[in-house]
Amino acid sequence: MNIRKYNNFDKEALVSFWSKVFPDDPPHNEPGKVIAEKLIVDDLIFIVEEEDNIIGACMAGYDGHRGWLYAVAVDTEFRRKGVGKKLVSNVLASLRELGCGKVNIQIRAKNDQAEEFYKSIGFNMEDRVSMGVHLAQSNS
Repeated sequence: MNIRKYNNFDKEALVSFWSKVFPDDPPHNEPGKVIAEKLIVDDLIFIVEEEDNIIGACMAGYDGHRGWLYAVAVDTEFRRKGVGKKLVSNVLASLRELGCGKVNIQIRAKNDQAEEFYKSIGFNMEDRVSMGVHLAQSNS
């Protein structure tokens, strides 16, 4: 198992992987679009590979104050084998090296498996309300 940063040659495989593990994501989360938009900002995309196959991935963010984890996923065949824990640990270490002192993650309501996973690796529930707005893309 190898954990490393994303390279452009990973795009097709990562798009396929995220499409597989997040089959019901809304259109604004289309993997090819997300990757392209992320690379405009920084290169905080990490993949886990085994035998040249992507088995896990995570996109991270850091705004100089807080860090975030996005699109954290492990292939179903490799879950409960420590892959997710190693991936998140690696990403947290990378954020720490950038000076990040706190990392947040949002998970979908009723995703009990994800909630239990994050609790098991040290994340705690915080009393927050998550809100968002989708901004229309301008054609001009």
